[in-house]
Amino acid sequence: MTRLLYPFFGFGLLALLASCAGPVASSSGRDYWGHRPGPRGFTTVIIDAGHGGKDSGATSKPTGQQEKDLTLDMAKRIRAELSGNFHTILLRSDDTFVDLDERVARANQYGDAILVSMHFNSGPRQLRGPETYYWRVDSHGLAVRLQRAMAQASPGEHSNRGLVRRRLRLTRNPEIPCVLMEGGYLSHPAEARLICTPDYRQRLAVAIAAAIRTQATIGDAGTGPLPPPLTAPPSRASDKRE
Repeated sequence: MTRLLYPFFGFGLLALLASCAGPVASSSGRDYWGHRPGPRGFTTVIIDAGHGGKDSGATSKPTGQQEKDLTLDMAKRIRAELSGNFHTILLRSDDTFVDLDERVARANQYGDAILVSMHFNSGPRQLRGPETYYWRVDSHGLAVRLQRAMAQASPGEHSNRGLVRRRLRLTRNPEIPCVLMEGGYLSHPAEARLICTPDYRQRLAVAIAAAIRTQATIGDAGTGPLPPPLTAPPSRASDKRE
């Protein structure tokens, strides 16, 4: 595939493109940089359950649950909630290890699609609440919607980072709009016990699916101004640990 170097867009042009978006998806097809308005009218949702197999992710000391199991459960719940509205693809459907670069390669097989990667967090005990990571301009509106949805489903937040623009392999390297979600902190005793309950995970899945459907229907409307485009090389395994 020929990779074109897209020129920097100013805030005004990006906002104009977003406001003039018609009924056709603005993200049809892949785009190397993603310096454009967010997706609308997409038909495929790629759902990535973080970690898996030999990579257990975070382990909750309060509950003993492993992140890889919780993310797979969430991915399946989100897929069920989106059933009938979208073509949904799971990047892993069981407890297997899939390299991050392989996940990107699989996502890049699709054009009219978005990628959402599900994770749970770990950190200092006082931190709690969901966080959402994005890098591409065309992922901003979706990230805003997902963060709002998870925050509304969460009973409380404390000192978490909320919406974060961060260059990761699953936020920079895919050539489709892509977002990485942290559904809460497994290191926070009360939040970990909440995440442990199927009812709460279902509530998160319902909120996430609703945000995805809204993005598909109205695009970036109501998510605020688009961020400035940033040009950076793809994220590599040698970068800071993801």
